[in-house]
Amino acid sequence: MPYFRYTLQPLLLMLATLAGCASYVPQPLSAQATATAFAARSLSAPGLEQYLQAHLVDPVPPDTWDLNRLTLAALYYHPDLAVARAQQDVAEAGVAISRQRPNPGLNFTPGYNADTIAGMSPWIWGLMLNFPIDTAGRRGYMETQADFQRDAARFHVAEIAWQIRSQVRSRMLDEASALGEVDILRQTLQLRTSLLHAMQRSLAAGEAGRPEVEAAESALADTQLQLQMALGRAVAARVALAAAVGVPVAALDHVKISFDMFNRPLSVAQIPTPAVRRAALTNRADLLAALARYAASQSALQLEIARQYPDLQLGPGYKWDQGANKWSLGINLTLPLFNQNQGQIAQAKAQRELAAMQFVALQTRDIEQSERALAGYRAALATVDAAQSAVTVQHLRVTSAQRQLLSGYTSRSAVDEAQLQYLAAETTRLNAVMQAQQQLGALEDAIAHPLDGAMK
Repeated sequence: MPYFRYTLQPLLLMLATLAGCASYVPQPLSAQATATAFAARSLSAPGLEQYLQAHLVDPVPPDTWDLNRLTLAALYYHPDLAVARAQQDVAEAGVAISRQRPNPGLNFTPGYNADTIAGMSPWIWGLMLNFPIDTAGRRGYMETQADFQRDAARFHVAEIAWQIRSQVRSRMLDEASALGEVDILRQTLQLRTSLLHAMQRSLAAGEAGRPEVEAAESALADTQLQLQMALGRAVAARVALAAAVGVPVAALDHVKISFDMFNRPLSVAQIPTPAVRRAALTNRADLLAALARYAASQSALQLEIARQYPDLQLGPGYKWDQGANKWSLGINLTLPLFNQNQGQIAQAKAQRELAAMQFVALQTRDIEQSERALAGYRAALATVDAAQSAVTVQHLRVTSAQRQLLSGYTSRSAVDEAQLQYLAAETTRLNAVMQAQQQLGALEDAIAHPLDGAMK
């Protein structure tokens, strides 16, 4: 019968289209499996080695891990970056959605005529297609909005990558500070022990009193306590460093970590102020992401304005009515009688204003942060210079005491006392250098750019 031909053709086309649909593939997530995978991470994994070879610009000895190599390891392993990349994939999928054309609808409308003429079939078979048509450029606005949202997600990945690098640097600095303090305290402990033994010999010879010996014992005990505390800070810093890299702490147990970069603070001349301000205004990924979000809000407003115009659907139809072929064309409009999308337009305008204010506030904060960090770094460098001068003076005193010891004009204890004063000055210098490095890290965070003296 003719109506079967007209009915089956669209149905067969629909079945052929559905045959190409995606199917669900389960991906179970096991807490035990992910924990096991984390415990197996190491800095010698083949995948990480390939990643390092592809991204290292200035290779260091393979058995040495500096800030650059540890940062790359963190970018390879850290879960926060994986989350940001997954968010970017969601935004990329949003772009694909915005470019999809809406599917037409198919209505099958069978009917029955109870008063049909004898010999005629009482059944009436009808089909109608509904084609939605975008009006007022809506599709273009949706595509543009999705593009900017994808850009914002990409900049967010860069922002997270910088935050990871900053965390690795900060944790390395903590460990470098603790290890430097441990080294000084161990030397101090040796000198305190030597002084105590000398004081005990003087006590036995009647040349010193018991209070002097007790003071030496107290100083030695205090140094031992400080050493244990510094060792504890070094262990805690190593655990925190492993967490920043995204590996178990055992992965760092058998590798050599280089802290040399923290021994050489940059001079102010190596950080030109105009370059710092320019970088703070233009290079930060969070600023670029905020700009992309503002542009997306512009497109969202354009889309809501376009939606005040009626939706349109065209519906060509066919009906087989008791031997008669009947064709029709339906036009469907959404009538803007009760609202003209004013609420959505007002909300989109407010969202655009909010995005603009958020960008201005973020940029203002970034500028203030960069200027404060630069001033703090300059002050810290001045403290380093003063501390270095004190170290130089104490070193000269140690040298003088050693010469007097060789000439027989002083005792070994006097040399030890001079060396203790030198180590105290060295401790102050170490603290000043670490403080300067903290300020330098804050300055790097303010401009989201590593400072190596190469900025112009």
